[in-house]
Amino acid sequence: MEVRESSAIRLVYCNQDFVDDVCRPNILDDKKAIPSSFDTMLKAAWSDRMRKGVFRYHLGDLQTRILPGPSRYVAQLNVKRGIERRKPEEILNIKQNYNPEQFNFNKIKPEEVIFEMTHHEQFNESELGRIMVIVNVSPLEFGHCLFIPEPSSCFPQVLTPSAIRTGIEALLLSSDPGFRVGFNSLGAFASVNHLHLHGYYLDHELQVECASVRPLIPEKGLYCLTHFPVGFLFYTEIDHLDNVVRAISQVTDYLLEGNQAHNLFFTRGCPPGDTHVGSRRGVRIVVWPRISCFGAKEESAFNVALCELAGHLPFKNKQDYDSSTEDEVKSIIQKYLIPHEEFLQLEKQVIAHLRMDLCP
Repeated sequence: MEVRESSAIRLVYCNQDFVDDVCRPNILDDKKAIPSSFDTMLKAAWSDRMRKGVFRYHLGDLQTRILPGPSRYVAQLNVKRGIERRKPEEILNIKQNYNPEQFNFNKIKPEEVIFEMTHHEQFNESELGRIMVIVNVSPLEFGHCLFIPEPSSCFPQVLTPSAIRTGIEALLLSSDPGFRVGFNSLGAFASVNHLHLHGYYLDHELQVECASVRPLIPEKGLYCLTHFPVGFLFYTEIDHLDNVVRAISQVTDYLLEGNQAHNLFFTRGCPPGDTHVGSRRGVRIVVWPRISCFGAKEESAFNVALCELAGHLPFKNKQDYDSSTEDEVKSIIQKYLIPHEEFLQLEKQVIAHLRMDLCP
């Protein structure tokens, strides 16, 4: 990994920088993993911006509780995010065009930039392949940042193969099993129509890391997540990255063409079939098709997006934080999911769509 100084610090990385021996510590072994260069840079720069007051509010240690029940939802109280967050853009269409008059990430303050990152195969002085990493000024958790692929290209909030690769590679650059990446499409509670992914650290195990799956097209890394909430799950390790990036892109493009809103969650996870091991050498990517929600979102509400679907529940008021149960949370999430029969039909369509690539 190489750090180059320019107008912003630029992190130039290669495949040899990927970490493939990540493990989830067991109860008897609380040793922390040695931070990777990526983690060290991100955590130090993020903490520096917090000390300098770049954020809309100070984020200390969040009050956290694990909801009783088999899903072990991680609930956190973050009142200030509901009060002091920037007003979200009004979203009216899943394919809404980028509007330069609205807030976008070319309008941020220079001090919000953490660094830029580029794979060495794409390193040049042009915009191509450049990923700007900035602080989320209304953070959910420690290290909450945004990955902006080629910011001056002004892409709308529609996933590209490059953006998908960015999410996976960011996880592979981290040695921390608690580092997560996520994406909300338009109509799935994205609040800015300028292509971005979220990244943050959550030092609690989520069920999605090792939940059981049903194989759909294993040769493309595609499975069905069988526990609630049901979705498409991809698994990849370093050697199979290209094929899985392509397959995820085919699925999200298919959903987009069908005007189907969707959320994605990227996390270190165990291989399909090895659900009781501590290894997190690979990456699990869950794609949840869901019911679209348009208009400006209500910031004090419990909005079901990438975090909530993955089992991380940021609450914005203490009453809900203190009193919510697993059954109540599942009932709320269920309202945003497509009906089960509709999902099964979509599953058949996605399998047929991806199998077209396998035909000779």
